[in-house]
Amino acid sequence: MDQIKKLKITDQNYPRLLKRIEEPPKMLYFRGKIPQGNCFAIVGTRRCSDYGKQIALEIAGELAEAELVIVSGLARGIDTFAHQGCLEKNGKTIAVLGTGLDEKSIYPKENLKLAREIIEKGGCLISEFPPGTPGFKQNFPQRNRIISGLCLGILVVEAKAKSGALITANWAKLQKRKIFAVPGPIYSLNSKGPNLLIKNGAILVEQANDILKALGLKPKSKQETKGGTPKENLIREALKEKSLHIQKIIEKTGLPAKEVCSILAIMEIKNLVRNLGGNIYALKR
Repeated sequence: MDQIKKLKITDQNYPRLLKRIEEPPKMLYFRGKIPQGNCFAIVGTRRCSDYGKQIALEIAGELAEAELVIVSGLARGIDTFAHQGCLEKNGKTIAVLGTGLDEKSIYPKENLKLAREIIEKGGCLISEFPPGTPGFKQNFPQRNRIISGLCLGILVVEAKAKSGALITANWAKLQKRKIFAVPGPIYSLNSKGPNLLIKNGAILVEQANDILKALGLKPKSKQETKGGTPKENLIREALKEKSLHIQKIIEKTGLPAKEVCSILAIMEIKNLVRNLGGNIYALKR
């Protein structure tokens, strides 16, 4: 990986929005190249569902295509998928760490390869902690103010009622950033955080364009695709005449239950189907 460089708050290329927060870091350490352009954060639980993974990948990718720099924390779960979704679309992403930036200190270790890829593809790793700093528990809530401070807004995908993602949302509120959240099933612990944020005024997000519009950026035009993947088309055919319960979709398509759930989640993100409640799905026409 690139060597670790220092950036003082008095330096010209110190991130503009971060400089304006209360108690900005006087010194940043970084590896790679700090991307130019508007930044947007995507955060969430380490223990995410398949639904959460798909949302993080899809929305990060679409925002990257709209030339937003995606910021997250390199943690397991939603953070990882946000970085990956951005990289898949050849976007630039920033990982803000709660450790030193030397490879021995970077946490979690399974994301070392991802950290290297972020740098290789024109993004960077950032930390206010000097090299050699391990992942002390108290470092992570502190670093969350940098994640939100770099950005125009943040999206919480899945998070428990008490979680690091909600700490980031609280920092965002103090910093007067826009807060977005993806709603989830009311019985899921991972939905408690986003649903609470929405109750308290966060912008409900179903697709990337909800974020772009709220930020005053140009929405991505929806490409009309005549066909999807063969398996998506099987589901569309099953729903051609009427809405169906998920069990009926499984029976009609002959696809495994787990795969149907995953494909329907993707099709919802693509705005191809809608859940009418009670796992009854209909085509969006």
